[in-house]
Amino acid sequence: MKEEKIIVPANGYLMLFIFLILFFGSIIAMIAMENPVFIPGIVIALVLAIGFIMVNPNNSRVLLLFGKYVGTVKQNGFYWVNPFYTKKKISLRASNFDSERLKVNDKLGNPIMISTILVWKVNNTYKAAFDVDNYEHFVRVQTDAAVRKLASMYPYDNFADEGHDEDITLRSSVNEVSEALEKELEERLSIAGIQVLEARIGYLAYAQEIASAMLKRQQATAIVAARHKIVKGAVSMVEMALDELNKKELLVLDEERKAAMVSNLLVILCGDKDASPVVNTGTLNQ
Repeated sequence: MKEEKIIVPANGYLMLFIFLILFFGSIIAMIAMENPVFIPGIVIALVLAIGFIMVNPNNSRVLLLFGKYVGTVKQNGFYWVNPFYTKKKISLRASNFDSERLKVNDKLGNPIMISTILVWKVNNTYKAAFDVDNYEHFVRVQTDAAVRKLASMYPYDNFADEGHDEDITLRSSVNEVSEALEKELEERLSIAGIQVLEARIGYLAYAQEIASAMLKRQQATAIVAARHKIVKGAVSMVEMALDELNKKELLVLDEERKAAMVSNLLVILCGDKDASPVVNTGTLNQ
């Protein structure tokens, strides 16, 4: 495959000086001598004027001569090239692309909405100009395809209760997912001479038809986890209370009273509402 060729054309200011002398000199000479023999000089000057190009910073011009690739001008400045060259402008600036929100299925088959933010720029003008039809459209289509593939590789979230204990998920593993997305896009866009500067997930959510159910599931998971921690702490506190009572010999409890005490303490410690104390004015047997 033919590669990019960087060229530096002739100085534009020098050719502008020659153009002015040839153009205005021919006009003045034709008027002074009243002879049309200087008309070709004017025509040649006008043809030379077609060859002037200006390359702004972070821009380039791809030059072709009757369909043959001549080279690419990347250095900014004012130049003059062959008037018969076809000059195609390609920007070298970094571009930002925010893809549309796509509805896809994750690894577990759950429908999700996902979009990506891509920062890219043209690195090889030959590939961008000739290896693909429209490199900007190519970036959009391949980005959507890469996002669809990425979403099918990872689950949205980690559901260990169903046996899907995944290390990498779309929601929590931001860095790992971004690296995988960048690698996938680099492979797809290299054919067009595109360099991927950054690729990130811009939007991620469950699809509307399951969003409510998944929200309830996440809330239930959080409640179960909180309850598990509360019960674990309550059992530890009851055990500590019984040990302290035995060590200090403040009370001697049989198994029945010990069970009642444990039950009361667990109700107080694990309950959602504050307990209402009842003062016992009688004996322990009452």
